[in-house]
Amino acid sequence: ERAFLRTPALAGKDAGNGRGSVMIRTIVGANWGDEGKGKVTDVLAEKSDIVVRFQGGANAGHTIINEYGKFALHLLPSGVFHQHIVNVIGPGVAFNIEFLLHELNTLVARGVPKPKLLISDRAQVMMPYHVDFDKYEEERLGGKSFGSTKSGIAPFYGDKYMKIGLQVCQLYDAELLREKLQNVAVLKNTLLENLYHKPPIDVESLVETYTALAALIKPMVCDTTLFLHQAVKEGKTILLEGQLGSLRDPDHGIYPYTTSSSPLAGFGPVGAGVPPWDMKDIDCVTKAYSSCVGAGPFVTELFGDEAEELRRRGGDAGEYGATTGRPRRVGWFDAVATRYGVMVQGGTEAVLTNLDVLSYLKEIPVCVAYEIGGERVEQFPTTPGLMKAKPIYTMLPGWESDIRSAKSYYDLPDNCKRYVAFLEKQLQAPIRMVSNGPRREEILYRQA
Repeated sequence: ERAFLRTPALAGKDAGNGRGSVMIRTIVGANWGDEGKGKVTDVLAEKSDIVVRFQGGANAGHTIINEYGKFALHLLPSGVFHQHIVNVIGPGVAFNIEFLLHELNTLVARGVPKPKLLISDRAQVMMPYHVDFDKYEEERLGGKSFGSTKSGIAPFYGDKYMKIGLQVCQLYDAELLREKLQNVAVLKNTLLENLYHKPPIDVESLVETYTALAALIKPMVCDTTLFLHQAVKEGKTILLEGQLGSLRDPDHGIYPYTTSSSPLAGFGPVGAGVPPWDMKDIDCVTKAYSSCVGAGPFVTELFGDEAEELRRRGGDAGEYGATTGRPRRVGWFDAVATRYGVMVQGGTEAVLTNLDVLSYLKEIPVCVAYEIGGERVEQFPTTPGLMKAKPIYTMLPGWESDIRSAKSYYDLPDNCKRYVAFLEKQLQAPIRMVSNGPRREEILYRQA
């Protein structure tokens, strides 16, 4: 058994795998999202020079608790609480300008020094009609909806790949902006008027609004890809921050209950604009139990009083979505799903969060396999098989004591250490960090 020690964050230097200096480190989710990536990024950012958001938009939040208070970040990278860090919105992000400005102003109003922030001139702009179409389509689908956060993500990425989206750089040419929006309005207004029975898009109003918004962000807009490649040449430490998790990937996840951009580390070099060969460490974050927001099969899901008890104890304010506020679905640790999630991320190590939440349990179930059609299955199936899957559990003894005061491995109860070791064996990846509470300082580091 390796020791857990409360030591400085490991960004910038690898922990015992012999690869030496880490140039680019990537933090991603191993599950359905909501794994606690924001806290991990906040912790590791201390030893980084640059933190980059590389995909997704304001449809999911990263909760961070530090000396300034409790924050749910949606678009801002989680390095904004460190004054030495340059925070970057990469070209792969669904960029909602009004939301970002509101988030930035709220941060400063709460006493956080204004962070250093750069915005890619190639980032695509989330428009109000993307949010409207998301809401209208969920309403139309009714009980057959996909559990969207109604943040405009699917319509946004649809427009991006149909090549009718808008890049930030295009906002600075009023005639070009007007021409593109007029072309978009022909298509969108047909749907608005005939399918959804809603008011049409007002092109002139949008031109006026986004010309003004573009002026507000102009000091932050630049070629971030060039900036990051130069940073690599200078030996800077770069932290890539992913949104959501493996099982929400549109190709490798629980399709169609997925997001519309890739939350996999492999997309990091594309969505951030960095050399792929410099991405050294991939940290896959997972909770010590399971949780998710959104629809789709969830094999270990709990219901009733058992679910409410776990949800109530989950984290600093319980298991409720940072973006939607709606109760998260919760369940026991799913080793089948998480092992798959770590694999498709190419995870070099795992990070275990919310371990303290399980301290109330006398016995803790861990799902080690599925039963599908009478057969034992240990590999994560496609969606049709997943919908028929039933969990097969191994029961582990609980530790029934508070672990939030732990300062090192030696402070953890033996059953707690056994639980971590069991999960590590199931994941087939080393667990290097363990979170024993929601605050920045409540982290234990594992050394070889």
